[in-house]
Amino acid sequence: MGEAGVFEAVKKNGEKYYRASITYRNKHISLGSYDSAELAGNAYHYARSLIKSSLKIEDYTLPCPLAFEKYVVLINFRDNRVYIRNPIYLQKHFFLYYLDRDHVYKFDVEDLFYYSEHKISRRGNHLFVADYGMQVNLHSRYGIKKYAVLNRDYHFINEDRFDFRYENIEIINRYHGVRKKTTKRGKVSYRVVILINGNYTVGSYPTEEMAAIAYNKAVDIVKRIYPSKSYEQNYVDSLSPSAYADLYTRIEISDRITSLAKTTSP
Repeated sequence: MGEAGVFEAVKKNGEKYYRASITYRNKHISLGSYDSAELAGNAYHYARSLIKSSLKIEDYTLPCPLAFEKYVVLINFRDNRVYIRNPIYLQKHFFLYYLDRDHVYKFDVEDLFYYSEHKISRRGNHLFVADYGMQVNLHSRYGIKKYAVLNRDYHFINEDRFDFRYENIEIINRYHGVRKKTTKRGKVSYRVVILINGNYTVGSYPTEEMAAIAYNKAVDIVKRIYPSKSYEQNYVDSLSPSAYADLYTRIEISDRITSLAKTTSP
């Protein structure tokens, strides 16, 4: 009979390995896979001592028999009596998601169900979750556009870029190609730029909706000339179809854009 909490398993190629697990508060929790029974046993015994200890997440140090993610899961379960399979630690009005020891994200409690079921991954500076077989950019969940630039198109009010609570995120530019401009006297306008072969100024407009429509109008012209180019158009949900069509007809865009249709052939 093997050691408690350790189970022998076999890979497809016939190679043996060992799984460690622990039952705590009637919940069976996998601790990971190991190359030897000794390592799996160390993980099991460490997990048992951890849930009886007063250690905090910041006390995690290497070498440790448990992966950091499992360490977070066990401490949260110990302290908050809620088992969550992802590396989440509950607070009173929000929760922390530990991508690793150095990257700890803060979310509203309303997002708990989502991140309990969807694991956050990182590729370079991009965060994403796997959702229905697709990689969904985490920023898009908070209204941040794919190519948005921090402190130009959006910013974190408390300047903590790891704090994704809704009250901490301000979207400055909601629409593609639209840049909000504020003069020293406080006058606001919206400048529109489209990337063709370099940046082309489409115009400046008094409202964000007009600017978004002007961008769409410029896209329609550019795509007739360069059909292979890909642009995401703006969806202006604050306007009815008739109001949108009226503004689309009346809004003027720069001569530099309209002249493309006259001087350039597909």
